[in-house]
Amino acid sequence: MNEKKLMNQQIGNNGENVAASYLLQKGYTVIERNWRFKHCEIDIIASKENKLHIIEVKTRTNKKFGNPEESVGEKKMNTLKKGAEEYLFQHQQWQQIQFDVVAIKMNRETIEEIFLIEDVFF
Repeated sequence: MNEKKLMNQQIGNNGENVAASYLLQKGYTVIERNWRFKHCEIDIIASKENKLHIIEVKTRTNKKFGNPEESVGEKKMNTLKKGAEEYLFQHQQWQQIQFDVVAIKMNRETIEEIFLIEDVFF
């Protein structure tokens, strides 16, 4: 694996750890992290108040490629939808579902900004 890809993976993993802690502080229960089915990956699956939350985590360390949330496009949302459909098929107890994004801006190991964008799809 090349150095740049490894560094991006590390940034992503750090962001997902930060996001999971942030969600726990906000009263969510983290059910799954990095849940995979075929070509679909869901960063965090959580619950709060009897609702299943499918959460995409985006972390940026600079503004070169824009804000983190701007990188969640139609293709990514379609992949999340396919993954969520399979998860719901396997876990049929969930009646309500919501798609969210946790956007994180970091400077090295320091969190500059973190916020939750709720109900981004459907």
